[in-house]
Amino acid sequence: MLGDKPKENDNCCAPQRRSEKGSEVRHYQKARIRHEDVISLAGGDFLLGTNSPHGRPQDGEMPIVQAHVLPFAIDRYAVTNSQYLTFIEDAGYTTDAEQIGWSFVFAGLLPDDFEDTRGVQGSPWWRQVFGACWNFPEGPQSSIQERMDHPVTHISWNDAVAYANWIGGRLPTEAEWEFAAQGGLKNPIFPWGNELEPDGQHFMNVWQGSFPDKNLESDGWYGTAPVGSYPPNQYGIGEMTGNVWEWCSDWYSTERDRGGNNPKGPSAGESKVIKGGSYLCHDSYCNRYRIAARSSTTTDSSMGHLGFRTVRDVEN
Repeated sequence: MLGDKPKENDNCCAPQRRSEKGSEVRHYQKARIRHEDVISLAGGDFLLGTNSPHGRPQDGEMPIVQAHVLPFAIDRYAVTNSQYLTFIEDAGYTTDAEQIGWSFVFAGLLPDDFEDTRGVQGSPWWRQVFGACWNFPEGPQSSIQERMDHPVTHISWNDAVAYANWIGGRLPTEAEWEFAAQGGLKNPIFPWGNELEPDGQHFMNVWQGSFPDKNLESDGWYGTAPVGSYPPNQYGIGEMTGNVWEWCSDWYSTERDRGGNNPKGPSAGESKVIKGGSYLCHDSYCNRYRIAARSSTTTDSSMGHLGFRTVRDVEN
């Protein structure tokens, strides 16, 4: 069976399925609707990566390199449940989680009387929940009915690329993602600057309290937050860090030449880059809610804190 069990010894941010065979990206006719809420960026030179003491060299964040990206347009927000529903209904698409039959769910979102579930070694807060998918994010008893403006989750890389193809876009490269997240600032730690909570204000949805047992919800949310809940960066782009991890097009490697003109990452690999961190990130174990931070997972993996946004090419 495809993806019949979790893969053990994954990093805490992004558990992976152990697949006997990889699923494939399916292509659909381009959407007949228009999505206007995109931000056009002129591209240009910028500093990619970090030399910050907060950085994680083991993840390949370092060193800072000079890079250049071409003009592109990016979604103002992560793709929402409402937008993904439109794609599902128009294209008749079935996600990897639906085909495989399960997805990863954070244990703290499950009711106390939920049936026993299999966990992930080293990250017991992740549970293998049968029936969990994009429209049943905590399993068959849950719903997105009251979360249509939240980021869609339980989306594999394949699912994200299928949507991007349908809408006439693509996933951002890691370089494009960092360029957009920086908002024109010079290599900031966060999209708004270098302070986590300027003047005590929360600029993103992450964990406060003792992970994974107690979330103080000081930022207003326990799980995902609706898109647009926090101030955008100087480019007008919202929630590039926190809330949900976002897929990039690049294959993941910790040893790479990341700089240069329009870098696109390695030509092959075992997993894809994810960026931005999520509502589960906490400084005590995972400070990957920084712009330069990065993690990865396999192309058919899905979980309740992983979504995406799309980009489009723009004429020079």
